[in-house]
Parts: sequence; structure tokens; C-alpha cells
Amino acid sequence: MNSQPSPPRPGLFGRPVLTVTIVLAALAGIGAGSVAFANRGATPKSQWQSAAAAPTKAATSAKPAKTESAAVETITLSATGDIMMSNAPSKMPPDDGDGFFDSVKEGLKSDLVMGNLEQPLTVETGSSKCGSPPTPNCFAFRSPPSYSAHLKEAGFQLMNLANNHTKDFGPAGARNTRAALDEAGIKYTGNQDEITVVEVKGIKVAVVGFSGYAGANNLNDLDHSRAVIKQAKEQADLVVVQVHMGAEGAGMQHVKPGSELFHGENRGDPIKFSHAVIDAGADLVVGHSPHVLRGMEFYRGKLIAYSLGNFAGGGKTLSSSGVLKYGGILRVSLAADGTYSGGQFLSTYMNSVGLPTRDTAQEQGRKLVSQLSTEDFGDTAAVIGKDGSIRASA
Repeated sequence: MNSQPSPPRPGLFGRPVLTVTIVLAALAGIGAGSVAFANRGATPKSQWQSAAAAPTKAATSAKPAKTESAAVETITLSATGDIMMSNAPSKMPPDDGDGFFDSVKEGLKSDLVMGNLEQPLTVETGSSKCGSPPTPNCFAFRSPPSYSAHLKEAGFQLMNLANNHTKDFGPAGARNTRAALDEAGIKYTGNQDEITVVEVKGIKVAVVGFSGYAGANNLNDLDHSRAVIKQAKEQADLVVVQVHMGAEGAGMQHVKPGSELFHGENRGDPIKFSHAVIDAGADLVVGHSPHVLRGMEFYRGKLIAYSLGNFAGGGKTLSSSGVLKYGGILRVSLAADGTYSGGQFLSTYMNSVGLPTRDTAQEQGRKLVSQLSTEDFGDTAAVIGKDGSIRASA
């Protein structure tokens, strides 16, 4: 089914709310990974924009009614941490990215596969945030728009774009990213007041992205964050928060109370934010940004994954030294009423050229998350079994 557009409606504090409704029809059972969904309107390659192009108009769609009854009792969601596929034109993966996600495709399979795309998919726009010549210690990444096909082939269905690299090549680069994802039939979220609603096996799921950067829902504005989640809850059965939060680096594995600063930026108070959005109605919080794995906890019966670490750094765009190489795939099953029905953490690492690789031998990611959860959260810590299963402590 295609989403039905309607005129823009007033949003929070007078801003227009961008709501995207997509229907996903599962073709196989939970975890089978075969899902078909409607294309909201692909943009041909000829319409990828340069920096001088006119801005596109934001599309809105009709507010969906909440599902009265679900076709299945639970659905399974999967999510990853940071994804960079290359740094064009010089740092590219082998075979131009062909088979980029082969090692992790099976683990990603679920009813709704999500990732955090931490780079634009764009041609050179002439407006790199680092300037020309580049400012020292400034990093602007991009992959060719055609790399959206690699995400599609891996099974990704929805990407979070609320992060610090989405606008590395300016507004035009950000628009080009959305156009490339449209062409691949992949949905996205991340703009301020943007609520992306998908229907999975009769259950409506709203996904909302947060970060500390202009143009996105601000995780440091808790009043606005709560209001966005409440609106999302009115439109869907389940609400998933994708949030780019926390300071970066190998020394940032632990979650502590209080705001985290990085190079003068307020990267949010991860605990306070996560608890606030759950209080407002969120059913799952998926964190990324620190480039390392962090622990997980349960709050009011809802799972919070504070950071899923580095998932992919093709062309060696992300450091793979020490703990920075480890990541994972989070799988969570939720009932239509938001009840947590089970979860699993699948360990991954970035190989020598930055490709995401399943770690079935050492399971270093699982061991790290288990240890960090216990150390940081005590009684509320998620218990990670040797099989990767995730449960609340007794």
C-alpha cells in the first residue's frame, strides 16, 4: 500500500510535523527477514541535487489511526550502531561494496531492520563542512548515492539520520541521501518533529530519531522530546527511539549520570533522556554515537541499549583498534502493547577493511555488553546470556 499524503498540519510549538506512514507486509515468519513494502516515491538519479539546487518540499502524510487489533502477537525488530560504508572518493571498500554486508545479513533478518547511517549518500556538493582545503581534525564522510543498494541488499528497511554526519556535505547532501534511500525503497527518520510510522504484521511502529544537532529532535530539550514521543504514541502501537547520544572514544564505554561533553558539544545525559522518553511512551531505546559498545538496562520494563558501537567502517573510515572494532546486532521482540517478549545480542566486529563481520568464535561484543551492563546498572542491568539472550534481572 502507498502512503496517502495530506496537507501539512501544525506541529509542536507551531512547527509542522512530518509524519510518514508505510505498510510493511511480512512474507515469512518472525525472523525470516522477507519483507515487502511500498515505495514512498523514488527519486531518479537525475534529480540528485548539487549545492545550488533548490530545496525540496517536505512531504507529509495522513495521520494513521492506531491499530485496534494486531495480526500477530509480537514482532521482532533488529538494530545496529554506526554505519559508514566508505569515504569517497579515496577510501572505498573492496569490490565497490559488493557483498559489503554478507557476513551479517542472516543476523539482521527480522520484521523491521533498522540502522544508523552516519554519513550522507551523495555526490560532491561543493559544501563540505570541513571547507576547502579541509580544516585540520575535521571529518566529513560520504558514500556514493548508489551505495543505498548495498543497504537494501543487506535487508535494511529504515535508517536513522539524526546524527552529527548527516549534513557533512550540507543541506544538498542531506537531501541527496533521502533521494538515494527513496530510490532503494528504504525509509528514514531524523528531522525535527519527523515521526516515521511503519505497519509490520498489523502492528504500527513509530520510529523517531534524536541527536544534539540542528535540524533534528534535540535530546537536550526534554520537554520537546517528551512531546514528540507522546505524539508518536498517538499514531502507533509501538514507539522506537533512535538516539545519537554520548561522548566518543575508547574510554567512553561506561554510562554515568549527567551530561556528556565532547569537544565542547553537549552530547546529552543518556540516562536522563532515555528514562524521559520511556516515561512519555517509548517502548525501546536504541543508542549509538560513542563508537564503543555500552551496557543495557531495563527501565519500567523497557529495554535501553545505550550504544551498539561501530557496525561498519568500509574503507577503514572508522578506527578498528581495541574496543572500537566491536559492535553488535540487537534483536528485540515486542508485543503490540509494548510488552518486552525477548531479545538477543549478536556480536560483530569490523574486519581489516572495515566490513561488518559476525563474531561467532570469540563473542567479544556480547561479553563486553554483559560486563558493562552489570558494572553500570546493578539491579536494573540487562542480563546477557551466553547465547546472547537478553532479559531483565530477577
